[in-house]
Amino acid sequence: MGFLSSTRQFLSGTKKDSKSKPPFLLSIRSSTTLIVLTVNLAIFTDIFYYALIVPVIPFSLTVQVGIPEDQVQHWTSILLACYSVALFVGSPLAGIYADHTSSRRWPLLIGLVALAASTLLLCFGNSIGLLVLGRLLQGFSAAIVWSVGCALLVDTMDSAVGVAIGYVGTSMSIGLLIAPVIGGAVYSAVGYYPVYYIAFGVVAVDILLRLFMIEKKVARQWIDEDQDPCTSDERNSQADVEAAASPASRGHTSSIEAGEIRVSTSATPSKDSDQAPRDNNEEKRVETIGDTDRDLAIQAGKISTRSCFKALLKSPRLLAALYGLFSQAGIMMGFDASLALFVQNTFGWNSTAAGILFLALFVPGFLSPLVGWLSDRYGAKWPSFFGFCLCIPLLVCLRFVTESSIQLKVLLGFLLALLGIALAFANVPLMAEITYVIEALEAAEPGIFGETGVYGMGYGLFTMAFALGGVVGPLWAGYVVTSAGWATMTWSFAIWAASGAVVIGIWLGGQVKRTEETTTNQGECGAINQ
Repeated sequence: MGFLSSTRQFLSGTKKDSKSKPPFLLSIRSSTTLIVLTVNLAIFTDIFYYALIVPVIPFSLTVQVGIPEDQVQHWTSILLACYSVALFVGSPLAGIYADHTSSRRWPLLIGLVALAASTLLLCFGNSIGLLVLGRLLQGFSAAIVWSVGCALLVDTMDSAVGVAIGYVGTSMSIGLLIAPVIGGAVYSAVGYYPVYYIAFGVVAVDILLRLFMIEKKVARQWIDEDQDPCTSDERNSQADVEAAASPASRGHTSSIEAGEIRVSTSATPSKDSDQAPRDNNEEKRVETIGDTDRDLAIQAGKISTRSCFKALLKSPRLLAALYGLFSQAGIMMGFDASLALFVQNTFGWNSTAAGILFLALFVPGFLSPLVGWLSDRYGAKWPSFFGFCLCIPLLVCLRFVTESSIQLKVLLGFLLALLGIALAFANVPLMAEITYVIEALEAAEPGIFGETGVYGMGYGLFTMAFALGGVVGPLWAGYVVTSAGWATMTWSFAIWAASGAVVIGIWLGGQVKRTEETTTNQGECGAINQ
């Protein structure tokens, strides 16, 4: 029983009893730096593994499975679609589960099991059924990583959500940059299986970090009360509640402006500190207020998942953010599906040269932390609006690249680099906006999402929107390029970007502003150590 109890404590993060010793290296394992590193490595692993095996999928279909050459493209599209379908379906489920568990580590470990199983199936599978199952498990693992990982970053970073999301964008860019190059080079040099050996190595490091990491809310169980910076605030809060029995103890005002939340608290000193309650009606009124607050607190823990979903989806800000994410993902993935073939047909470039061209599109993703900082400081609306507006002329100008010449090759690289910057500005603020919307709804109606919150659910919706864009974008690009050509595809994407700019400009909200005292208290209570 001791072993089972210790294992349960390790997985759930809940203390066995009041005498349980703190985990080894608790301060390091629960530090902000390690948690952010772990989440970003998990996201990098997902993107790296996804992009690593793309060059070898046709080989696995022909050699490992025996699919005829004329059916390879058909089954390759099906395998890519399986990943997106699993990502789309699994994201909200993973988010809901993460919001209802005592620790976010448990769903992250489930994702690792799915990722390991996927790697084995895709590496050694010798039938189309096993490959399809492997891609489904890979998509399910990605759903957990993105939904739960982003929610864990929000739990950890407090007020610097945009910066944390920016690091996610950087991890994604690194994975997209190096994985296809490594996969193609290793396959050409040493064959099929060594490509997956690299994947096994990256997954092993990911496993170690996920097991080593401890969430801050779990680590707080072992922090002595006299060392907890929140303790004094909690005691002061209790004293304030007790002092509320006096007729005029304090006033609390909360104002919500369009696209902006302001929370301010002002203390009203008692006029006669030694004055007794005037009559029994006054006492009953205060008692009734206390009962109402307790009822709200009880109801907060019984909020249904359905009501949380309805509250989120009724928010125009959230729907605008999801549409923007859907549009940005569709445009980016559309170029993933069409750019290599275009430069091959137009310039006669091979896959290596086409891969180098993708550097221009993805390297600007390293600006993501800066874009996230701007979102934290000025809100998500204007950085994202700027990104979509910048996309429009760039996409239109890409239609002028129609023949092979030095000038047009330079123009293509220059436009793609600017487009990468524009897509970074469009994407990162919208990811942070998910958190901003949830905070705004909670501030407007405290307890609307219960005690556990809905960050996992919110980022599950984000992953759904991204997955849907990943399906629509490549299909759109492939169909339009085939039927009407490259020029038509680029200006049609410009129209798509324009629709995103309109939605963002009208419905996306502003920033969340807090008083200095509130921000300081949240910062102290939100972290054990940095």
